Amino acid sequence: MDGLSSKHMKALDINASYLGVTAQLLMENAGAAVAEVVRSRAKGGKVVIVAGLGGNGGDGLVAARHLAATHEVRVFLLGDPKVIRNEGTLRNWEILQRMYTVKVFAVRGPEEARGLMSALSEADVIVDAILGTGVKGAVSGLLKDVIEAINSSKGLKVAVDVPSGLDPDEGKIKGIAVKADVTVTFHAPKLGLLNPKVKGYVGELVVKPIGMPPDAELLCGPGDFFLVLKERRPWSRKGDFGKVLVIGGSRLYSGAPALSAMAALRAGADIAVIACPSSVANVIRGFSPNLIVRPVGREFITEDDVDELLDLAEGFDSIVIGPGLGLEEATKRAVASFVKGMKDKPLVVDADALKAVALDLDALKGKKVVLTPHAGEFKLLTGTSLTEDVEERREVVQEAASMLGATILLKGHVDIISDGRRTKLNKTGNPGMTVGGTGDVLTGITATFLAWSKDPFESACAAAFLNGLAGDLALKELGHHMMATDIIERIPKAIMAIYPLLGLKV
Repeated sequence: MDGLSSKHMKALDINASYLGVTAQLLMENAGAAVAEVVRSRAKGGKVVIVAGLGGNGGDGLVAARHLAATHEVRVFLLGDPKVIRNEGTLRNWEILQRMYTVKVFAVRGPEEARGLMSALSEADVIVDAILGTGVKGAVSGLLKDVIEAINSSKGLKVAVDVPSGLDPDEGKIKGIAVKADVTVTFHAPKLGLLNPKVKGYVGELVVKPIGMPPDAELLCGPGDFFLVLKERRPWSRKGDFGKVLVIGGSRLYSGAPALSAMAALRAGADIAVIACPSSVANVIRGFSPNLIVRPVGREFITEDDVDELLDLAEGFDSIVIGPGLGLEEATKRAVASFVKGMKDKPLVVDADALKAVALDLDALKGKKVVLTPHAGEFKLLTGTSLTEDVEERREVVQEAASMLGATILLKGHVDIISDGRRTKLNKTGNPGMTVGGTGDVLTGITATFLAWSKDPFESACAAAFLNGLAGDLALKELGHHMMATDIIERIPKAIMAIYPLLGLKV
């Protein structure tokens, strides 16, 4: 049985909400699932539900409503209802207050706590809906006393999602945890529940579906952006949010590496440096004062420049290679040599560099790398021509990613991202993005997310979604008459549109 981290579960919740499956609907289904499990093990009797102020508590409040028809139900909310911030939890608390068949109590101090302790000693069933995945630090104070009382009671103990006090990801006990007879978890078990050392706390593990659409896992969405997002703390310093090196440009091409670097900056990287031939260094500098340019070589990158580039790359968090490099034979050999020489730095290989590594695929072995081909470049890499059938593409890309040991971000009407084990589709974007340079923008965004997360697959998924979203914003304002720079300018707007979906403020 595969488990999910609490962070990945939250990402699924975010993607589900983006699809229109609200958190309140999932809460309703979760609470109903808990009630179903309780009924299957206790046909009647007294049920005490101990609820926290967050979403886990909301699941318990829903369960109380469902159980009211068959059981004597009392609900104890740990804390002041006035500070409930979760919309679903607040709504269900208000519903229970209007009901007659469920008795509700808010435990704000010692007197209410004594009533809770008495109820726990008499309960036939105790539902733990206190913390779920929200445990932070060691359990103490009133919460510790409540958990001790739950554990010493004789009633059947049912934990909602995760026993309170149990770390959902590592399975560690945060000082004390509920020792459940049954744990009802949702959609998929949290990783910590699968730790054999905590079987005595988890008890019987029951996994219940709650209507999470498979598309929340299949389609890239704001939850994928959440997975790579790096928190900006007040005392953050320059460099904390990534230093990106773009290796590109040639005597014939100067715009492509500049587009990648500017996109990396707009996506949130602190520093973007372009290593390019001397012949175009001043041209690239002229695009923006925000770009730092490091001349390497003369008209094209050659094998003579590889050692210098490898030394330079040591000071960066992620590397882009390819935009505008050209197809000189010496440049192709230099690309393969550079990629082979990279040790532990995550790479985005794009454009002309894809054509180079296609001639020496062994260069990719053991690397954290994202390849960003369109259909023609994919054929060069794999020898396989792609149809426009998405399911066929999905299968072929996954097989190719597995064979190459790389993450592939296949650009198209529907982007397909796979690392050979996981595969996702991205549906943001539009036909106006066929204009030259949009692939370079995608590459720069991917590099920023790689600098933050170091996970090639998650970075590629988030970048595909954000790049397409920025393109869709450009479509609304400009129609199909957009340029790559228009998409770069709308990256911040796209991010600002995502933030509220994550419950974040700028």
